[in-house]
Amino acid sequence: MSRTKIFTNKYVVAILAIIACVLWGSAFPVLKVTYSELGLDSSDTLSRVLLAGGRFLLASLMVFAVISFGFRESVKIKGEWVKPLLGLGLAQTGLQYFFFYNGVAHATGIKSAILNSIGNFLVVIFAHFVYTDDRLNPSKITGLITGLLGILIINWQPDPSGLSWDFTFVGEGFLIFAGLAGVVGTFQAKKLSSTINPLIVNAYQLLFGSLLLLAFGLPALWTQDLNPTPMFWGLFVYSAFLSAAAFSIWYILLKHNKAGEVTFYRFMIPIAGTILSAIFLPGEKITLSVVISLLLVAFGIAIVNSWNGRGK
Repeated sequence: MSRTKIFTNKYVVAILAIIACVLWGSAFPVLKVTYSELGLDSSDTLSRVLLAGGRFLLASLMVFAVISFGFRESVKIKGEWVKPLLGLGLAQTGLQYFFFYNGVAHATGIKSAILNSIGNFLVVIFAHFVYTDDRLNPSKITGLITGLLGILIINWQPDPSGLSWDFTFVGEGFLIFAGLAGVVGTFQAKKLSSTINPLIVNAYQLLFGSLLLLAFGLPALWTQDLNPTPMFWGLFVYSAFLSAAAFSIWYILLKHNKAGEVTFYRFMIPIAGTILSAIFLPGEKITLSVVISLLLVAFGIAIVNSWNGRGK
């Protein structure tokens, strides 16, 4: 069976897409535990950026190894591709994970997993203005309203007087900025993957983005007293692996299938992130408001992406 037939089989697509989404969902509790193991406090921005840079540099090397030794293909690129891949790395890895790593540090794992889904809805909104064949319609608008309502609900927290708005610029605000950066990266990746091997796209965007993060966070090596534990190193390697695996799977599936048939499964990311955070993070619980918010967000993601898969 050819590679194209394998990656267009609906069962293979479903299994691989869900695996990628569960990997991404696991990033929320893994990141919170990693911060704890490294002894980072909420104000240690440089160390978190350094950690992100190291993670994605290792992830890029993993992808390059898969391309070279697994698929036995060349990793060389044309000079004309460097600039667009650098731009993708800046958005998809550099900016997105600068905001993501620092946003997660100021929010719970469960809340981060749900709020991070805003990128799914922003893509649908911006696509209306970017692509002439991807306009908003009643179905998409319904999904957007449902999902954004779920995101609003998760920011209302119960207190003795009832409900209070729980939103900070460096926490929830940064997670929204991460979603915006991800939108730019999504459009760039879609364009590049139509002409360049998606694994090559992934490898170089991870490499370029990681170098930008490392350049920003490098001073932490001299200004911060970092004491990594054995568990930290295990989580660090797993984080790199999940990035390499999830992004590579996703880019390959997007190359061989209609976008909506793949992105439909993104509803699994907040579900996996919420469940895994509740299991592995002390003090985090799945409350009624979390369930309502999660259901609305997951349903909204499924609706907007299910429609995107039709006739395109």
